[in-house]
Amino acid sequence: VIEIDERVRVDGTIEQPLDLDAARAAFQAAYADGFRAIAILLMHGWQYQDHESQLAELAREVGFTQISVSHEVAPLIKLVGRGDTTVVDAYLSPVLRRYVDKVVDGIGDDVRLQFMQSSGGLADAKAFRGKDAILSGPAGGIVGMAKTAEQAGYNHIIGFDMGGTSTDVSHYAGEYERTLETVVAGVRIRAPMLQINTVAAGGGSICHFDGSRFRVGPDSAGAVPGPACYRRGGPLTVTDCNVALGKIDPAHFPHVFGPNGDQPIDPEIVDRRLGDIAQAIEQATGNRMTAEEIAAGFLRIAVDNMANAIKKISIARGHDVTRYTLACFGGAGGQHACAVADALGIDRIQVHPLAGILSAYGIGLADITVLREMTFGKALGTDFAAEIAHLVAEAEQAVCDQGIAADLIETDQRVAVRYDGSDSVIEIACGDPVSMRENFETLHRSQFGYADSSAAVIVETLIAEAVGRGSGGFADAVTVPDGEGGEAQSDTDSVFKRSAIAPGTVITGPAMIVEETATTFVEPGWQAEADKLGNLILTRSTPRAEHHAIGTTVDPVMLEIFNNLFMAIAEEMGVALQSTASSVNIKERLDFSCALFDPSGALIANAPHIPVHLGSMGDSIRTIIEARGDAADGRGMQPGDAYVLNAPYRGGTHLPDITVIVPVFHPGEDKAAGFVAARGHHADIGGIAPGSMPSDSRTIEDEGVLLDNVLMVDKGQFLESEMRAILGGGTYPARNPDRNISDLKAQLAACTRGAEELVRIAGDYGRDTVAAYMDHVLANAEEAVRRLIAKLEDGAFTYAMDNGAQVSVAVRIDRGARSAVFDFTGTSAQLPDNFNAPRSITRASALYVLRTL
Repeated sequence: VIEIDERVRVDGTIEQPLDLDAARAAFQAAYADGFRAIAILLMHGWQYQDHESQLAELAREVGFTQISVSHEVAPLIKLVGRGDTTVVDAYLSPVLRRYVDKVVDGIGDDVRLQFMQSSGGLADAKAFRGKDAILSGPAGGIVGMAKTAEQAGYNHIIGFDMGGTSTDVSHYAGEYERTLETVVAGVRIRAPMLQINTVAAGGGSICHFDGSRFRVGPDSAGAVPGPACYRRGGPLTVTDCNVALGKIDPAHFPHVFGPNGDQPIDPEIVDRRLGDIAQAIEQATGNRMTAEEIAAGFLRIAVDNMANAIKKISIARGHDVTRYTLACFGGAGGQHACAVADALGIDRIQVHPLAGILSAYGIGLADITVLREMTFGKALGTDFAAEIAHLVAEAEQAVCDQGIAADLIETDQRVAVRYDGSDSVIEIACGDPVSMRENFETLHRSQFGYADSSAAVIVETLIAEAVGRGSGGFADAVTVPDGEGGEAQSDTDSVFKRSAIAPGTVITGPAMIVEETATTFVEPGWQAEADKLGNLILTRSTPRAEHHAIGTTVDPVMLEIFNNLFMAIAEEMGVALQSTASSVNIKERLDFSCALFDPSGALIANAPHIPVHLGSMGDSIRTIIEARGDAADGRGMQPGDAYVLNAPYRGGTHLPDITVIVPVFHPGEDKAAGFVAARGHHADIGGIAPGSMPSDSRTIEDEGVLLDNVLMVDKGQFLESEMRAILGGGTYPARNPDRNISDLKAQLAACTRGAEELVRIAGDYGRDTVAAYMDHVLANAEEAVRRLIAKLEDGAFTYAMDNGAQVSVAVRIDRGARSAVFDFTGTSAQLPDNFNAPRSITRASALYVLRTL
């Protein structure tokens, strides 16, 4: 890293001129050390570009062969994301350039060479950059899905691309959905990418029994050794479970295994692996399960994982997924499509003739596309016609430079807008300010559950897209067989060859349809019909049961499914909170936690947010329960209520950490079935110093405004004036109540999302079942901790406090009971009276230990 001696201020004023001599010396030293790629990034270089341009010219003079400049790579505000993207581009582009040059040498200069970009458009080989290649493979699948679905007459599509190690899901409703910032491998990439949600569930996902519950993934057998049936000593995987259930037939699977690469898959090793798990289950639970039951259980969990991923890009964003067609592709997608559709309530599935390789086919269907963006950052209503016209001209010229005639180019103009103080942008079409605001608020309400008509709206980013139509098109990819349609007759055991299925042919499940690149399994209750384009259109032939109670006795398969369902609630809450919050603490630093609790306030599931928040959040819930009681007594918690709390002696941590708590009621009931809560670190809550964490505070009010069991929402009515009065009261009131209110509304939106999901799950599985599995999850967690305790050794330590006290702690492990006892001793009268006493680990004493230490 080379620090450049210069500074341009935010208004363009040059505070410190660029020292080119010092920069030249540093560049030459780096070049002498062997560096040939350089990323150039200055503080406000996205807008004031002169200094970056001078440094780029200097780098060329020194001899650098890869020069990535931030205002060319990602001309957008936000230093960190722009910097990450520029570094990624400088890192990847030389590697891609070597590969491109090698391909060009192999095919000759007279062949036009194009590459897929993460944004879903093609780029000429000379215009292909590293930052645009990161998700190019999955992007090809989305393009193939969208174009083949529209060709078949469907324009509301959920993409389901299941491969060997993961599943990619996507949403399409007439236009590609892109994100302007994506975190890939921990690095922020500020480049247009198609929105893709990936879950670690693929054909190679490893299936475990951990002693209490079934687990599928996230670890994968990979290509080597691969699934157990591949004859390489691999573990049991999802693919093996399909073999065990007859959804993969060895006779119709390529014979490419074994030492000589000429043997079929091995179903016998699958039987042995399942037998080992059956034995482990019997030893742990006393129940004997058949191999088929075990395989079906693992597949049910895998399907549940994939369905939850689809919910995140559809239901969680306000889309009614039951109106959509599931476009199924990828090598493993057809084996699970019906089960995934059933889990989501989808009644129609499209399987293209090239579904197994649709990502590759999609690249051939893509158009040459150029996207240009510019940060605008001004209030809605400010004229931006000149700026966006400039971007359109740039994008059109870039497409023309790649050999597309001007009359074949179409352009689109959009803006990314947000509420003032928020960072959650939504793309909308350009138009008059009134219609743009209406469109934005409709989408915001759909995605986040609310809209604020009083808040200012900011046009954050201008976006221009130029598309070279006709650069991609449908090829005669498959030959559709001739013949009359009708009810199909299977050759053997309901196995059909897809190449022989004529248009109009109807196949009733259960049935297997085999082809060279994929296998499609038609589940009972479904039927498949071939259309004139060769697509298989799978539809529900019998109604599915919308509500199904499964009992309250613990089942190892359903334990994992409910564990995932509860976790998904907390994760969806986190997405909603981050998306709607306005403060840097919550939006950028992610200093928040969301969790689900049972009716007694016990923690059931928390998303991987800030762990320190979670130890006492249950106490916050119990505070509300004890103080408020249930709605049944006529005075306590009511449906639609929400409470706020930050009191440290009532379950809070420090005062800036404010918890919003919402009791969840099932329709028609007056007793809370559980709680959802969101705790966020507010930038300020008053006190004697900004930030509300003064090191010299002597009383709690020195830290700021104390919220102890405060009603914030009364039966659905947000009590804004009352909250503002509390935040503005006291000796040291909050300094920016507007920001507090904004973040509290975001926390409320997150809790509302979680409450809706819990009610929905209860509607699907039954209220008693959900309550029972909350208890089962807690019991499973206790069992996991006891197993861990049994592996620990006795230990002790002594710690000297800064006030002269000395604390000694000894831990003794009781391996028979799989528990531990703590012995505390102290040498100062300043310690609590009841400090010197042995205690076993219980919930209460564990909290005591945490608080005391």
